Amino acid sequence: MRLKCPRCGQGKLFRGYLKVADCCDSCGLDLTPQRADDGPAYIVVLVVAHLIGFSLMPMFSLFGDRPILIGTVLGLATILASLGLLPPVKGAFVALQWVKGMHGFDPARAEAKG
Repeated sequence: MRLKCPRCGQGKLFRGYLKVADCCDSCGLDLTPQRADDGPAYIVVLVVAHLIGFSLMPMFSLFGDRPILIGTVLGLATILASLGLLPPVKGAFVALQWVKGMHGFDPARAEAKG
């Protein structure tokens, strides 16, 4: 979730916003076997939807009967929370795959690092 290589913890995991690097620039771990696909997006939608849903009552108490204002504030909060959570959640998915030796990651390498 720190957006670092799951093996060494030093190299960058991403080369773009959500584009996983081909290999770690520090230890050389091949990151191409990762298959995060839609998993991170599902988790982010689940978390953000619950947070925004549970904040409807406090927002209504705070802003009263102003649906445009409530919709604008919650819409912006939804966008910012989603954009902020996607990279760490995707990083956690890649790290989990590496630790478990899934999708072509070598399980012997995962156990050697411990």
